[in-house]
Amino acid sequence: MPLPNFREMSQDKTVIPDWAKYLKEGEFISYSTTYKSKIYFDLFDEYVYSCKETGDIKYYVYDPVKHGFPADKKYPVLMFFHGASNSLLGIDCIMCCGAEQYVSAKYQNDMGGAYIIVPVANEKREENGRIDGTWSEERIPYHIPVKAIYDKVVTDHSANIGKKFIMGASSGGFFTWHMLEKYPDYFDGAMPIASGYVPKEEALKKIGETKTRILVAHGQHDEMADFDECIKPRLNELESMKNCELFLPEWVYNGDGGVASVFYGFEMGQHCMINWVQANLMFDDGRAADPMMPNGVTGWIKSVCDGDN
Repeated sequence: MPLPNFREMSQDKTVIPDWAKYLKEGEFISYSTTYKSKIYFDLFDEYVYSCKETGDIKYYVYDPVKHGFPADKKYPVLMFFHGASNSLLGIDCIMCCGAEQYVSAKYQNDMGGAYIIVPVANEKREENGRIDGTWSEERIPYHIPVKAIYDKVVTDHSANIGKKFIMGASSGGFFTWHMLEKYPDYFDGAMPIASGYVPKEEALKKIGETKTRILVAHGQHDEMADFDECIKPRLNELESMKNCELFLPEWVYNGDGGVASVFYGFEMGQHCMINWVQANLMFDDGRAADPMMPNGVTGWIKSVCDGDN
């Protein structure tokens, strides 16, 4: 489907979403995230990886040792995959993919330090508004340069590398699953978010036999990756995977406790689970989105690194 040009449009905060009729008494609509954005970009270094199959791939890296963490310790590596069209926003892609807040002092301290990698797909907008070159188009072998980028960061910082994670929302969620299929047992943790794709039963079985801890996050009112079409047909298989945890909330919220609405020509607030993930799946008042994850995503990452079940 054609996606909005976020550089040329403003969010409409007056629209009442269709799903509002399902809100219970006391629930309200929230149109904005509560964390500050576009303030940590200068903590990332920019690189380019040359690849003949896909063209050069730009990527950003945050190095915890460079920014004050001890040089004699090991740190997890987190790679974030952006959603469709986000690469067209330039460096703002770091924010849109969910990575930006994870280099903040609070999140870094919560995780004990972490490398953050943000690769950028070679997308372009066609005349009809559709986006060509997203992660979700399997005809482009993005897995080749992305895995090479991951390996390069690991090699360049080998003395400090701990557990390895991948995560992404929307088409980035697809690509997270795709990388798990392509490279079984390479990653220690993975978080596919609001993905329109879930592997078939046999592929899920194979992924379920790996060491990879998986956290699937998907809202039940997702406007673009319909829950009944994307999650329900694979729910039994996902629940039976010994290495998989599910976060499937009725509503996706902002930090202020309001149900999230994002309208740029059409409603996508419940699809933008990545905003809540960037808020660490925590409310501003300190409540956790899921009692099973009392310390949010950073706590889940720490638990994987510590080897907790």
